[in-house]
Amino acid sequence: MAENIPRFNVQLYIYDLSRGKARSLSPIMLGKQLDGIWHTAIVAYGDEFFYGGDGISSCSPGGTMLGPPDTVVELGETELTEKMFMDHLSSLGETTYRGDRYRLFEHNCNTFTNEVAQFLTGRTIPSYITDLPSEVLSTPFGQMLRPILYSIPIAPPGGNVINGGTNI
Repeated sequence: MAENIPRFNVQLYIYDLSRGKARSLSPIMLGKQLDGIWHTAIVAYGDEFFYGGDGISSCSPGGTMLGPPDTVVELGETELTEKMFMDHLSSLGETTYRGDRYRLFEHNCNTFTNEVAQFLTGRTIPSYITDLPSEVLSTPFGQMLRPILYSIPIAPPGGNVINGGTNI
């Protein structure tokens, strides 16, 4: 019966990389209010999974240099086994989410967590997170900063890289 199938809790960890500064500086710099510069991770099966310039990484929940998350969103439960999930992550790490495919505005940690959340629970992450890049790029200052921001490697330290990150 369906009630005998193990279920695993899935959470979204949300970090504000600006540590509150986006809220006060964005109206001056961008001409619009941003509440944060969001980094997200999926927490499932007792680990935190995220994507950056090193590829897909994992650590204990809250175990990166970012410390504890600013917000935790309960995404629901999954019936997928940890092995099924890890096999899926391994495949993603060799293809779609290799480290060399990271792009700050188009293909980032939030793109990753949105895809993984849908895979595990059928739910997406909040749109205020996925819409942030287009909000920034819709401003003149955002367009000016684009080349500079693309040159910055983003990889929160403190994780274990899955599949070597930059597989070719």
